[in-house]
Amino acid sequence: MSRLKSIHRCQECGYGAPKPMGQCPDCRAWNSMIEEVVEVRPAALATAGGARGARSLTDFSSEVTALKEVSSETEPRVATGLSELDRLLGGGVVAGQVVLLAGPPGIGKSTLMLQAAARLSKSLKVLYVSGEESLKQVSGRAKRLGISDEPLYLLSETDLVKTLAAIEKLKPGVIVLDSIQTAYHPELSSGPGSVAQVRECASELLRHAKAHDAVVFVLGHVTKEGSLAGPKVLEHIVDTVLYFDTEQHDLLRVLRAHKNRFGPTEEAGLFEMSEAGLKEVKDAASYFVAERAQGARPGSAVSVTLEGSRPMLVEAQALVVSTKYPLPRRMATGLDLNRVLVLLAAMEKHLKLRLEDRDVFVSLAGGVRLKDPALDLAACLAVCGSARSIALPPDWVMVGEVGLLGEVSRVPFLESRLRAAAKAGFKKAVVPLKSAKELGRVGLELVGVSDIEEAAAKVFAGHS
Repeated sequence: MSRLKSIHRCQECGYGAPKPMGQCPDCRAWNSMIEEVVEVRPAALATAGGARGARSLTDFSSEVTALKEVSSETEPRVATGLSELDRLLGGGVVAGQVVLLAGPPGIGKSTLMLQAAARLSKSLKVLYVSGEESLKQVSGRAKRLGISDEPLYLLSETDLVKTLAAIEKLKPGVIVLDSIQTAYHPELSSGPGSVAQVRECASELLRHAKAHDAVVFVLGHVTKEGSLAGPKVLEHIVDTVLYFDTEQHDLLRVLRAHKNRFGPTEEAGLFEMSEAGLKEVKDAASYFVAERAQGARPGSAVSVTLEGSRPMLVEAQALVVSTKYPLPRRMATGLDLNRVLVLLAAMEKHLKLRLEDRDVFVSLAGGVRLKDPALDLAACLAVCGSARSIALPPDWVMVGEVGLLGEVSRVPFLESRLRAAAKAGFKKAVVPLKSAKELGRVGLELVGVSDIEEAAAKVFAGHS
């Protein structure tokens, strides 16, 4: 006979303890332990399938087989119709795949999935389950996005049992659940969004996806700290985790893959928010410098970064002004502040640039956030140009990593970066000296430099 047992579970990581604790010993979060009531059944009933907690995530079971006897055929993919999303997924979705799409509220998760669901409905039967909006609200949003004639099925429900019943009746090939924090299983006493509810609902959807070869998209919110709301185990349950990592007020939406069992994790998808929904950024290479003024201004330098295998031109901007505070301010937007502080120290040492009485602000245009060391040289020259009130040549691009000793080091995939810059209309490129000697024709005149002192001398040649 079953019995009830009280357990205190961390709402951040899912750690369980028999007694309450002020701090979770696993993830070190404070005041995150919430009491839950779980059902415990004898081993005999658990073996017979009577205990929910004893069920595995999937029904995988096989005999011992030699590796060479296992078929290695590539699983067919179905394109979502959004090229930026397909880029992240590795070309499309795979039967039985469970995808988690996470991001802050209002970032565009529902909009993106509704657009993808509408395009997938042309080749597969798609069910869009909304636990946050009514059918009229979903229909109104679909009309604003220009979605009306697609054979898309809608369901407004938060009860997972009723949702699974509707799925069994309709037998869709693609299921979208918006969102996992609103779904609940009636057999669990905890509320929606708790660790137990999120874990059990995700497990049920995973079992259905694997058993029926259905594709499941699960939408999830993130906390103020940027982590996924709910247990961390949710990321281990699903096959693919996609994150929106851009602020809500920015027009550009950057979607990254943090986990992907069926494709790459180094790619990024770029979308632009508009009245008609999320639009794909086709020309990602020159998107961030499209609004750059024709007449270059002091404090602006262009570099080339890589998002996966795709090069993108970005503009580093710097502002150096006299400080009014006892300690000068240092701020960075889009770049790592600690990295910027190291670069400023290197410039003060090797360029004899006095910054101890000046405020320095460095940012990347377009609201993008990057940690590519290839942007170091552009950031340094932008700061130097602003401090000296000298504009850099508008048709030059700077690519290179700057070290503590002021040396300019080579960066990976430099040839593909420079070809993208040449295609965008740039004429010269300041690159590491060794790379300039090794590269062939890339459509640009290469200016090789060994350190930032040499780079500043060549870029600002003719200016005192």
